[in-house]
Amino acid sequence: MRVRVRSGVPGAALRVLEAAGLEAEVGALELDGCDALLCLLTDRIDDALLAAAPRLRIVANMAVGTDNVDLAAARARNVAVSNTPDVLTDATADLTWALLLATARRLAWGDRYVRGGGFTGWHPELGIGADVTGRTLGIVGPGRIGRAVAERARGFRMEVLLHGRSSTGLPLDELLERSDFVSLHLPLSPETRHLIGERELRRMRPPAILVNTARGPIVDEAALVRALREGWIAGAGLDVFEREPALAPGLAELPQVVLAPHVGSATTATRDRMAELAAESIVAALAGKPIPRRVA
Repeated sequence: MRVRVRSGVPGAALRVLEAAGLEAEVGALELDGCDALLCLLTDRIDDALLAAAPRLRIVANMAVGTDNVDLAAARARNVAVSNTPDVLTDATADLTWALLLATARRLAWGDRYVRGGGFTGWHPELGIGADVTGRTLGIVGPGRIGRAVAERARGFRMEVLLHGRSSTGLPLDELLERSDFVSLHLPLSPETRHLIGERELRRMRPPAILVNTARGPIVDEAALVRALREGWIAGAGLDVFEREPALAPGLAELPQVVLAPHVGSATTATRDRMAELAAESIVAALAGKPIPRRVA
C-alpha cells in the first residue's frame, strides 16, 4: 500500500508507519496510486484532488481544524478524514496567554525599543500597558482550547465570560461589550467567517484587546486594521491571518499589534504527537479497523 506523507511532517509519523509495516513516500501533493495521505493544514484537499486519487482511503490531517479539506467531497468518494485534537490544547492555550500578556504589556514594542537603542533609563511613563489581573476575559468558542485558556485565567483572578455556537454562555454582543480581552477559539466555517467584523469591533471597549489563535478568516482583517488605527480597540495579538501568510495592508505597521507566524502548537512534543496521531489513523484505516479521531 502506498502512503503519501507531505514534506515537513515530523519524523515521528514515519516511525509509526514503519512500525506498522507501511512505507511512506515523502514529498509533494501527488496522490496517483496512493492509498492514504498524511497532510498539513496548508494543503487544500478538494474534490478535484480526490477525483485524481481513486485508490485513496483516508486523509489524515495533521491539525485540529479541517477547513482545508472538502469533507462533503470526501464523504461522497468514501474517503475517511481524521484530525489530531486534544494534544495541542495546552500548547495553543499557552500561546494564547503569551499573546494576551505580550499585547497588554507591550512586550514587542519594548523589545524593539531596547534593541534599537531607545532605552536610556527608567521613566514613570515609559511603556505603559494594560492591567490583566482582575479584568474580564471573553472567550468566543469554549471548546477544548477555550476551556484551557479559561483555566489559566483563574491565576489572574479574572472574570471569564463565554460565548458558544450552541447557545453556550452569553450572546456575542454582550460578551464583546463587557470584556477587556476577547480570545477567539472557533473552527472556521461559513458561519464563523468574519464573525468579528466592523460591527463587532465597534461593540468592544476602546481599551480592549483581541487575541486570535484559531483561524485568521474569523476576523475581518481590514476592519481590524481600521479599528486599531481609529482607536475602537487598544490592541491585538494574532497567531493566524485572513490570507495567510499575507497580512492586510497596514497591519504590520501598527505598534499595538503582536504578530506570531501560526505557532500555536509549535512545541516539539506537541508537533511530534500530532504527527503520530495522524499516522495512527492511517494505520487503522489501511488495516480495516475503526479510525480514531475520524471527522468524516
